[in-house]
Amino acid sequence: MVGTSLRRYCGCLLVPVLAGTLFVGTAAAHGGSLGAGGRESIQIPTWLFLLTGGGAVGASFLLSSFVTDRLFVRTFHGWGRDAIVPARRLLVVLGQLAGLAGLAAVLVIGFLGPDAALANLGLLLVWVGWWAGFTMTAYLVGNTWPVLNPFRTVARVLPTLDWPYPDRLGAWPSVVGLLALIWLEVVSPLADDPRLLATTILGYAAVTLAGAFLFGPDRWFADADPVARVFRYYGRVAPLTRDDDGVRIRLRLPGSALTDARLVDGLDEVAFVVALVWVTTYDGLVATPLWRGFATWIVGVGVPPAILYPAVLVAGYVVFLGAYWLAARGARRLADSYVSTRVLAQRFAPPLLAIAAGYHLAHYLEYFLSLAPAALAVAPTPLAGPATGEVPIGVVPGWFGALNLTFVLLGHLLAIWVAHAAAFDRFPGRLQAIRSQYTFTLVMICYTMASLWIVSQPTVTPPFL
Repeated sequence: MVGTSLRRYCGCLLVPVLAGTLFVGTAAAHGGSLGAGGRESIQIPTWLFLLTGGGAVGASFLLSSFVTDRLFVRTFHGWGRDAIVPARRLLVVLGQLAGLAGLAAVLVIGFLGPDAALANLGLLLVWVGWWAGFTMTAYLVGNTWPVLNPFRTVARVLPTLDWPYPDRLGAWPSVVGLLALIWLEVVSPLADDPRLLATTILGYAAVTLAGAFLFGPDRWFADADPVARVFRYYGRVAPLTRDDDGVRIRLRLPGSALTDARLVDGLDEVAFVVALVWVTTYDGLVATPLWRGFATWIVGVGVPPAILYPAVLVAGYVVFLGAYWLAARGARRLADSYVSTRVLAQRFAPPLLAIAAGYHLAHYLEYFLSLAPAALAVAPTPLAGPATGEVPIGVVPGWFGALNLTFVLLGHLLAIWVAHAAAFDRFPGRLQAIRSQYTFTLVMICYTMASLWIVSQPTVTPPFL
């Protein structure tokens, strides 16, 4: 019975995905740092392209409401298989050594290696290997960053004061840290200057180790460190999840772990989830022709670029967070529920992680495939650059653009499904659960259209930087 319902639902779900893919024509993902190629524009009117994507998300909500019931949702998300990790201690030690070796390589090659970005293996390891490639493994496979994290490994062998972490701070330091890191990545030449990147990593290490020294590594990396929280949340999208002691690995259907009721616990964690969605959007937005025209006009009337970029970063985040909060208030009103707006905001925040993962995949997969050959070419002679004097760049076929757009749609469709499951878990009545999703679905459609529009735009260099 459940298998039949599952096949029926998946078949229905493919309809809006395929329709959106066929309509969009040719486009490519944002090249990101290091200038990894450009994008072609879509070949149909933009309004039709965006309407198709938003309609696909709306249609998935209707399909979720009509073809599923509470038993199916519970069975779907409750499925899993446990496995004991063999030689766990050995794997942990090897992972920690790999993380330390990677950090050492990035710092040594960053300071002593070639100046050119494409010829410096340390810079490529950070942007191509870690932020693009490794991050994709976090939401496609599982989160291994707690083992590989070299700063956590170092912090565990250093003394600590173990001061009580102020509960009122919660996850807010990680919110500020994430916004600050993205702002720094956008406005500074971190993707082009290996020495600046290595210096920045040393600064991040100093702050991180100081925090771990004051409050203990477990509490610091659980609450305050933005990078650890990004990977922890991304890991909940993946099919492989790990229990608290790390002994047992559980295989679940992708996105199933996002339905755990205590995954997002507090408005500070809601704020971080929204920030994760916004920063991926902001990173792509500033590389579009529309932003170049807008920034040129704003700077022309007297606003300094040093103020424009952080102001838009903060203002956009406030808009995203405000829209989500209004959706939570609307859900409470439409569901006619005594459940507080705060509780609903917490319960419906995890689906946004699927949106962030889908956009990251569309944002960076082409980037990774384009620059991976460069990393392989410079790896044999990391301090001297490529032996041939030339750095190869991978060529991605034109049809890859439709695949990138599909990644965005799949992330949003998974978010709709997870929100559907969360609503059935939160509310006892079917109609009440469906009504509670109206405003959240509307917000997700807006997020979808914004993401699709950014992915469809040709890449340009952000001005005045």
